[in-house]
Amino acid sequence: MWRATIFRVATAGAAENRLWREPRTGHRGVVLIRREAAGDVAAIRAVTAAAFGAPGAADLPAEATLVDELRADGAWLPALSLVAVDGAGEVMGHVVCTRGHVGQAPVLALGPLSVRPDTQRRGVGSALMHAVLGAGDALGEPLVALLGSPAYYRRFGFRLSDEYGITPPRPQWQPHFQVRVLSAYRPEARGTFTYPEPFDRT
Repeated sequence: MWRATIFRVATAGAAENRLWREPRTGHRGVVLIRREAAGDVAAIRAVTAAAFGAPGAADLPAEATLVDELRADGAWLPALSLVAVDGAGEVMGHVVCTRGHVGQAPVLALGPLSVRPDTQRRGVGSALMHAVLGAGDALGEPLVALLGSPAYYRRFGFRLSDEYGITPPRPQWQPHFQVRVLSAYRPEARGTFTYPEPFDRT
């Protein structure tokens, strides 16, 4: 199925309507990506717990605790904690980048990335990823590193870190440890990646 969407396109000094055909995929409805606000903390914790927790589990998953601990750590970067909200303002997803290092060079550590289970597979996670990568690039950060599925993150430009001479903090992570270089990247950024200290407790 296809749906028609009208865009306003400026041509030859005048605006005209142009019809584009789009597949019925991705998120249907309003999605806004914005910076985390003070009132979002509990909602972010709930979304992260729902995304990573086992159904019926009484304890918070490690990822939910990690976000809280990162927020209290010196590695926290407020401009890179983003939420996805729906038309009613409810938080559907969250992503955060914090301060990591390659050797002594400051870079970004991405994660956790969380999407509320009832809104998954609608493009919310992709929207968050594109937004946080764009924000990091705009801030002049050189690269973003994460541990995850290469099959999933390749679509966002991530490559295995050894292509850039960067090694994960644990050698066994190498098949899943990835880097996305940004505009300020310089090849001199080589060596072992270090996560913020709260990651060591999860």
